[in-house]
Amino acid sequence: MTLTAEEWTAMLLSLKVAAVAVAFSLPLGLLTAWMLSRREFWGKSLLNGLVHLPLILPPVVTGYLLLITFGRRGTAGTFLEQTFGLVFSFRWTGAALAAAVMGFPLLVRSIRLSLDAVDRRLEAAAATLGAPPPYVFVTVTLPLILPGIAAGAILAFAKSMGEFGATITFVSNIPGETQTLASAIYTYTQVPGGDLAAMRLTLISIVLSLGALIASEFLSRRIAARVGAT
Repeated sequence: MTLTAEEWTAMLLSLKVAAVAVAFSLPLGLLTAWMLSRREFWGKSLLNGLVHLPLILPPVVTGYLLLITFGRRGTAGTFLEQTFGLVFSFRWTGAALAAAVMGFPLLVRSIRLSLDAVDRRLEAAAATLGAPPPYVFVTVTLPLILPGIAAGAILAFAKSMGEFGATITFVSNIPGETQTLASAIYTYTQVPGGDLAAMRLTLISIVLSLGALIASEFLSRRIAARVGAT
């Protein structure tokens, strides 16, 4: 199966967008999951709802909200452009932001479930020996939740690879700049003679998604086995 230059560009851009989305959302996802799992505070239910909102909202709505917030005329978008020179609308960075937002609930949920499953007596034992909370987290909690972090990151990556609605609403469908695999498939289905190209990219999307799910399961089991052996 030979890909054209445009198809290679769309695939590589999708990989780039997904990788950046996961890399930048992982620290925030870890912090959010920890707060939802270990802290009681006013507005916790609201935060939990906001985190999971992209799962139930139409992706087009999420993309529109990103556009009016991070677009050139949006409050956050204007501030980021004037202060840091960072532009999201109609750029690949905006595609990464949309992918991060859509994959964030899967990331947080996976990490939170792992945190909930940790035996807190282990953390308490380390604390009674005089270990400060950050040291307890790094040496006790973090190794135990690595399977959840790995699974969440890979699932978020797979979600980012397949994101379409929010991305096309926020950053449009610009070849070489914001046209990801999903957008390219949509484009090829709209032009005469594009069925073969659409099918090639569809097969690639299926392979990448299945590969991510299998890798998530394999990595989770391997890390869990290593943690259990220590």
